[in-house]
Order: sequence, then structure tokens, then C-alpha cells
Amino acid sequence: MSWTPERPQGVEGPDLFDLAQGWLEQDPDPETRAELEALLEDAAGTEGTSHERAVAATAELRERFSGRLAFGTAGLRAELGAGPMRMNRVVVTQAAAGLAAFLLHRGAGSLSEPAGRVEAGSLSERQRVEGPTVVIGYDGRKNSDVFARDAAEILAGAGLRVHLLPRALPTPVLAFAVRHLDAAAGVMITASHNPPRDNGMKVYLGGADEGSQIVPPVDGEIAAEIARVAGGSVNALARSVAFELLGDEVVEAYVAATASLVPQIPAPDAGSDVPRSEHPQNVGTSGGGQLRLVYSAMHGVGLDTARRVFAAAGLPELIAVPAQAEPDGAFPTVAFPNPEEPGALDLSYAAAREHGADLVVVNDPDA
Repeated sequence: MSWTPERPQGVEGPDLFDLAQGWLEQDPDPETRAELEALLEDAAGTEGTSHERAVAATAELRERFSGRLAFGTAGLRAELGAGPMRMNRVVVTQAAAGLAAFLLHRGAGSLSEPAGRVEAGSLSERQRVEGPTVVIGYDGRKNSDVFARDAAEILAGAGLRVHLLPRALPTPVLAFAVRHLDAAAGVMITASHNPPRDNGMKVYLGGADEGSQIVPPVDGEIAAEIARVAGGSVNALARSVAFELLGDEVVEAYVAATASLVPQIPAPDAGSDVPRSEHPQNVGTSGGGQLRLVYSAMHGVGLDTARRVFAAAGLPELIAVPAQAEPDGAFPTVAFPNPEEPGALDLSYAAAREHGADLVVVNDPDA
């Protein structure tokens, strides 16, 4: 149902109001719809709204509809909210449709490329013959799971084969899955270590790019497709639930592959002349015994995967920072969930002192 307030006062021409109204008509999210409706009401100067509040709301609308989020090598990343300058379901849908168009065009073009030619975005032989496959992952931030499903439905609706990771998982698992499943691309819904109010979307390419993050000129090509899609309504885009929800096999494969990179050092020999404290497993430890490591997931998705990798590699069990162990998009114990920020490691250091740990390991929330 369309909602039509009075036109905001002080707006230069009809464009801003019309853009906001058009956005409401295609936004499927009740939360961002209500947010935008409230801004329009305030900008219209409805009864009880002060002049200052109306001016502020108009300025907010003007900023939100001043352009579009730029899609670059890091994909998209911005504050959650309504409008094309925020991260929301409309923006994610448009980006997914633009990526689908890029992959389909690149797949069609690669059929006529000279043999042996390799360029960014080139598909594998199987992808060229069978059509592009996309793997989608997401972290524990607000709306990450919703955005991931939107992307899956749009990509599947465009005719691509789509695999959705089974739960919130680290970004490296997504990048690995692109290679492991011989996918044309991977989409990761994450804002990494940005503030809690943000979310984002990264793209990784398979084939010749081997699961790496996009680089120029691919980012510009995808951005052009997104802009083309944004010229219409997302309501006209085909959606499909014919995508595959992956099981734990891809996570197990990632754990095994990562653990295999760790050199295997034989345990100290009881009859060896080398003192136990000088064995490579124990050098640098506080008591000449096994290394003790404190680990923080920074309210992100890394703990379970990290523990599995350490166990598979025969490394010491991680001592988790309890208050930061589980995914929580509110990041309640830190102002900024970046391990490099002052104060972010306070709980980790406290846990290290409590347990007499030798090392502290902290991931970004999506790592």
C-alpha cells in the first residue's frame, strides 16, 4: 500500500520527494520503510514537528538520496538504513542483480575468447559450459542473513546456480568455497570490523581469479551493471528459492586444507638430550609447557572454525574470551569491533592474565 504525505517544505523541486516515494514502493523491509516514512513526515512539517526538526529531516533525506553507494574493489559498505546511500534490502537486491548480469555476460563472452587467454573474471571451463555458479556467505551482523537470502533469490532468479553457506561463517571460508566448488563468484555479506551500525557486501571471483577479491576493471564493470538495474524497480526482478543450502562438507574441507598448512613437529622425546623447555612446541611459553593461547572472536563468527582448525592441526586448545565468543551484531563490549582500536583488546588481555597465556589471538568479526 502506497503512503503519501504532504510534500516536504524547502525541497528544491520535486525530485527528492519523488525519489523517496519511489523507494518506499519497492522496499520490502518494514523497518526501513517506517524509518523513511518518519523522515518524510518530519520533513513535511506535520503537526507537532518543530521547524528545526523539519529542516534536519529534509537535510537527511537530501543526503540519503544524493547518489548511490559506490561499488568498488571492497564491494559495498555503509550504515544500515533506507535510501540508495545506505545498506538495505533494495541496495543488496540491485547489487545481486548487477552481479548476475555481469557473470552472465562474462560467461557468454568467454565462449568466444581465444584459447589460452586469461583475464580478470574469466570463468573455468566447467563454468563456461554449464553456466556460472555463485556461493554466498554471511557474518553475524544485523540483517546479514536477510541480505544473503535476498542475494541468493535474485541470483537464482537470474538463472545462476547458487549455493548458500549453512550458517554465519568467516569470510575465508567463503573465499575457499569459491575455489573448492569451482564457482564463478562468491558473495560475502559483511562489514568486517566497521562500527555496529554498518553492513556490506564483498565479491570474490573464481576461475582465473582463484577466489580472490575483485580488482579493476571488474569492479567498474559490475558497478555499471548495478547502475543499469537501479534504473528500474526491484519489484520487476525475478526471484527464485531454487538455491542449495550447503551442508558442513565445505567447512570440513576448509578446516582440513588450513590445518594442512601447519608444519607437524614431533612431540618431545622423553629420551632426547634437548631440554623439554627448548623443544619448538614449548619455546616462548611462560612455564616451559604447552603454549597457552587466548582467542577472541570479537563478537564475530570465528570461534568454532578456529577451534576446529587448531584441533585438526594438533595445536593447543584455544581459551575463548567468554563475553566475545558468540556472534552479536550489537558488539556490546566494544565501541568499535576492530582489534587495532584502543580498548578493543582489553578483555583479551584480562583473560590472558587470568589464564597465564603466552599469546593473544584476535580476529575481525568476520574472520
